[in-house]
Amino acid sequence: MTRRMRIVSAFMLAVLLLGGLQLAIPAHAQSTSDVEPSNDAERALVAQHPNEWARMTPEQRQQVLENYRRWQEMGPEERQKVQQNFQEFRNLPPADRKRVIEGFRKWRQLPEARRDQLQQAYARYRKLPPDQRDRVMQRYQRFEQLPPEQRERMLTNYHRWQRMTPQQRGEARRRWGFVRQHPRALQHAP
Repeated sequence: MTRRMRIVSAFMLAVLLLGGLQLAIPAHAQSTSDVEPSNDAERALVAQHPNEWARMTPEQRQQVLENYRRWQEMGPEERQKVQQNFQEFRNLPPADRKRVIEGFRKWRQLPEARRDQLQQAYARYRKLPPDQRDRVMQRYQRFEQLPPEQRERMLTNYHRWQRMTPQQRGEARRRWGFVRQHPRALQHAP
């Protein structure tokens, strides 16, 4: 796996794991200004880190408790996978870790509907055979190598294409000469 692919994978894992930890947990009735551990395991966690707990905002405390609750609900295999992913993240060079963290911050600022779309797209990507995933990654890397103005044009065209109806797309393909003819039709052509 290339360095770039490791960074992208680490970012996606961070997004899915850390973002998923937030999304998968139901809201608790307590207010964020009054966040306290609700059971012995949570109290033991706080007791192990009293200085860090004291410095946290109520929102940070709430997030820590929610993540801890999610951790407690995980099975052994899921915990092991999370630990492996965390270790993989820790093994990245500092500059790459910083990029992953910045990407995660951007992720959290996205609207929930957009995050859902991206998670679904990533799930579809993960289901692709390895050779297709490699081709997707190679295309993405080529896209990233383009000058910024060319990337912008491509994205603008992509969004325009997405807004087209199937009939408009078919017409565009015909106009641009991208319509494939069946091989038999080519044999009978004069």
